[in-house]
Amino acid sequence: MILPTFVEDQKETLWSRLSNFFNNSDVKMTADRYFELCEQMNKKPKEEEIPVSWEDLPLIVQEAVNCFNVLGDRIEADIGYLGKDYTALSAFTKEYDIEERMLFIEVLAWLDSRAIKKSAEKMKQEHDKLKRKHSG
Repeated sequence: MILPTFVEDQKETLWSRLSNFFNNSDVKMTADRYFELCEQMNKKPKEEEIPVSWEDLPLIVQEAVNCFNVLGDRIEADIGYLGKDYTALSAFTKEYDIEERMLFIEVLAWLDSRAIKKSAEKMKQEHDKLKRKHSG
């Protein structure tokens, strides 16, 4: 379990867990599903491959994810998702008494960067799809 005050080596674990959680969520992989697959393939589960669950994430990360989901999106028609609108962030951190604001903001930035990248990839796929449709 990650302690309330994070040091650099704990942050590395935090980023790894956060990435694991979201990458597995994207493909609907849970720990239960992972164990089922291992059983079906007669394969021994590996600790480092077990998907992280929501409960495995530190409270500050859960709070940051919840905040991220509540904040408004900035979107442009031809560009797509530009990032979150952080206008209400100060009120949120005060209301929920966020003590480690820098880590909280780092997690929000990580989430935002990931969402921007996924949006850009989706826009490119849609663009390429339209391009193929009209060229053929």
